[in-house]
Amino acid sequence: MRKLVLLLVMLGLAAPASADVGLGVFLGEPTALDLKIGLSARGGLDLAFGWNSFRDGRDHYAHVTYLATLAVGHGESVNVPIRLGVGGAIYDDGNFNNGTNLAVRAPLEIGLKFRRTPIEIYGEVALLLTFFDDNNNNETVDIQGGIGFRVYF
Repeated sequence: MRKLVLLLVMLGLAAPASADVGLGVFLGEPTALDLKIGLSARGGLDLAFGWNSFRDGRDHYAHVTYLATLAVGHGESVNVPIRLGVGGAIYDDGNFNNGTNLAVRAPLEIGLKFRRTPIEIYGEVALLLTFFDDNNNNETVDIQGGIGFRVYF
């Protein structure tokens, strides 16, 4: 876990000076702390660390996803970015003895990014394709989703 935190800090420091860095929470599946690092005007990395599911117990979860902004709707007080991504996830089966799972994830994210305050509220639906399951006890294809909140620095 310490290595993941160190990696997170290093990625945050490696972000370009003009990049937006957002820190927040995501509630749903997964429930996690969320860090979004803007790499360019139309792309960024989304990192999440938390729990995969509350259905069968708390499963430790982490993902790294590249998000590409496909379009941005411009309103008077908010911008509405639409993002599509691809990345990877790692999670366990909650009891620490059921193994580690690796997955590819592809999210669709729609946000409300306020113009006058550095806040974004967003919703996400993601397809999760597990390609490595230690004990073969998870669904191969799953849907994740929820809502999140980020504060930008």
